[in-house]
Amino acid sequence: TATGSILRDQWKEMYYCDSLGFETLMVRGKAQTGKGSSNKGNDNIITNGSIINVADGQCAIIVDNGEVVEVAAEPGSFTYDNSTEPTIFCGDLGEGVKQSWEKLKTRFTFGGDTAKDQRVYYFNTKEITDNKFGTANPIPFRIVVNEQLGFKLSADLRVSGVYSYRMVDPILFYTNVCANVSNEYRREEIEPMMKGELLTALQPALSRIAAKGIQYFEIPAHSTEVRDELSAELSREWTERRGIEIVSFNPSSLTIPDEQKKKVTEWEENAMTLNPTVGAARMVGANADAMRAAASNANGAVNGFMGMGMVNGMGGGTAQNLYAMGASQAAETAKADEWTCAVCGKKASGKFCSECGSKKPEIAGSWVCPNCGKTVTGKFCDECGTKKPDDGEWTCSCGAKNSGKFCTNCGAKRG
Repeated sequence: TATGSILRDQWKEMYYCDSLGFETLMVRGKAQTGKGSSNKGNDNIITNGSIINVADGQCAIIVDNGEVVEVAAEPGSFTYDNSTEPTIFCGDLGEGVKQSWEKLKTRFTFGGDTAKDQRVYYFNTKEITDNKFGTANPIPFRIVVNEQLGFKLSADLRVSGVYSYRMVDPILFYTNVCANVSNEYRREEIEPMMKGELLTALQPALSRIAAKGIQYFEIPAHSTEVRDELSAELSREWTERRGIEIVSFNPSSLTIPDEQKKKVTEWEENAMTLNPTVGAARMVGANADAMRAAASNANGAVNGFMGMGMVNGMGGGTAQNLYAMGASQAAETAKADEWTCAVCGKKASGKFCSECGSKKPEIAGSWVCPNCGKTVTGKFCDECGTKKPDDGEWTCSCGAKNSGKFCTNCGAKRG
């Protein structure tokens, strides 16, 4: 009878959720009355005074006629009281859940209407690991061999590895992804879409990594930076819309075609020979190899040595000349870095005077390269080719990054 149903709805329940594995993102809560299933009235009615249990790595929400009215992400037992204004316990989920809560309609008291649909849902807030990815098509990746001379190559990079993610806003996930699911929502229902979005975001993320001068084989050592770039690219679809954020990104395989790898090696070797001292050393090594080859040929040894002498004479550039050129350049560099101490008048070449310890005076318009640390004056660093940071941000000689006229670390004025 109707009277019996109403009476049975007065039994208090205890809502709980079994341990959530990595395959389940959301599951509907189970109710126990302690009196047997025959005492339970309407499955979609939560009796006033019922207990909601929340375990570590879980977040529980109460949905009343499709409206999220309670959120609890802190471990413990909570008493359901439909006579008070709903509350929120966001635990370690933080400000994201609070902001989503504020965007909901004005809070209301539950009242006592039995013509309601009330449910408890539990969400998995643990880090969801072992999500494999791989690029079906290569990603263009710029390799910078020498910025100043414009030695740049575009390589076809293939990347594979694993990533992990975590639910940080169950309200958004429920509202935009899995609302009104009868029992559970599993990861395989959304991960194909997430993987496609991650691979789409990977190209602009790696482009910004390449712009920092990071080589493709160095990417594993910069996985945190790649993750941050991916987070920026995915924030709209993952964080702002679904309440999910990427936690880790671990590329295990990064490859480019063998012919491109060979070309990179050739360009790197060519860039090295632009230094006269390095060029001289390579010439000495090449001559030594040629001499050993000529000496091993009994019939052509004399002709071989004569040919080597003719080539050196025609080229006009001996190892001795190159060594002299390198020494001259080194001396010019040292002289350019030399300065006169205004306190004691001694010549110095470092940041401080070796005689009295006075600091080297700042050069007007100079800036400290954030990549190699050298103080330069142009728009590009003459040491590594890094572009001068935007005017809004500058790096002090002490290493601190600033945006105002004075360094927040040491008080030095912007040059």
